[in-house]
Formats: sequence, structure tokens, C-alpha cells
Amino acid sequence: MEVDTATNAGSQSAAQGGSHKGRPREFCVDAALAAALRVFWSKGYEGASMADLTEAMGITKPSLYAAFGNKEALFNKALDLYEREKLDYIQAALAAPTARGVAERLMRGALDMYTCPENPNGCLGVIASVACGAEAECIRQAVLERSAAAKRAILDRLTRAKDEGDFPEDTDPEGLAAFLMAVNQGMSVQAGAGATRAELERLVETSLKLWPGR
Repeated sequence: MEVDTATNAGSQSAAQGGSHKGRPREFCVDAALAAALRVFWSKGYEGASMADLTEAMGITKPSLYAAFGNKEALFNKALDLYEREKLDYIQAALAAPTARGVAERLMRGALDMYTCPENPNGCLGVIASVACGAEAECIRQAVLERSAAAKRAILDRLTRAKDEGDFPEDTDPEGLAAFLMAVNQGMSVQAGAGATRAELERLVETSLKLWPGR
């Protein structure tokens, strides 16, 4: 019987402690998870079959279950990786000294991600949230909750900007946060439909011209 284990530090320490039985795993958990992320990103949650995932990850189905749990658990781990490695520009944007800087860094960060030739087209969150049927409603809700958390963080930053006098008095921070999310999602959809970088850059430039204040 085949017994696969991971080559990450956690499994190594377990093996050293004597709690791990069988021969060492013959795949890298991090590499397998990165491969699963690409499958989900390209095909969405429901579009990604177990055969797609195991082939891309280079492991058997029992090994997938042993290392990551079921498909839903694997998707959530892939989404965690996506946020850490692909959406790190959001936290960098929120640290910009001005609200306009926040907006520009958010849009240009999204632009870079959507047009990077090494990435699948579009946004994993958008793909997953719009491509889930009733049987995957829990996945859709999890994605929407993460999106809502990002929107809250943006709203908090824009609200602070208004309190600091960075906006005209009649500016609506909540409306601007929704605007930024809509532009981001719109770029994702357009990138997924084949829009060029130049076309998306034009969208960013137009959006910045509409931005209130400095």
C-alpha cells in the first residue's frame, strides 16, 4: 500500500519525533498546494475536478485527502495562499499616506496581478463567487466573507482619510470603497475575457481622474 507524506518542516519534525509511520512523503506540500491554486484559479471551484487537482498536484486522491482534507478544505487552503502571495498588494496599498495613494496602489496592484503572464486570467475570488451552484454555496459564502473583510479594511482607511481632511467634506467613504471594489472586480472580469494590459491601464487612469481630493 502506498503511503505518501509531505516534505515540509511540520511532517519532518513529526517523523523525527517518532509519531510518523511509513516512508517519507514523496511530494512537497507547498508545491502541491500552489498547483491546486492554479487549477482552482483557472477553472473555479466546481469546474476543478478531483482528477484535475490530483494530476496537477502530482499526487493520488488518498494522498490529497491525507494531506489537505476534502476538496472544500483544499480550496480554503488555496485561498489562504492566494491572499498571502497574490493579494499582498492590498495591505501595502492601505499603508499609503494619502487616500489617492491607497486607490492608485490598489488598482495598480490588481492590474499587475491580472496581467502577470504567470497567473491565470481574472481573480480567484470573483471566479469562485460567481461560478458556484447551490451545492457549493458554502464556498461562495466563504469567498464573499473574505471580500467583505477586504472592503471593510478599505472603508476603515478611507474613513480615516476623511477624518484627517484628505477628502472634500461631502465625500462618501463607503461609496468610494464600493467603487474601488467594483473597479477591481471589473478589471478581473475584463482580464478573464482577454482585455489587454493597455486597456486595463486606461480604466485605472480614468478611475483616478474621477477620484475626489488630492
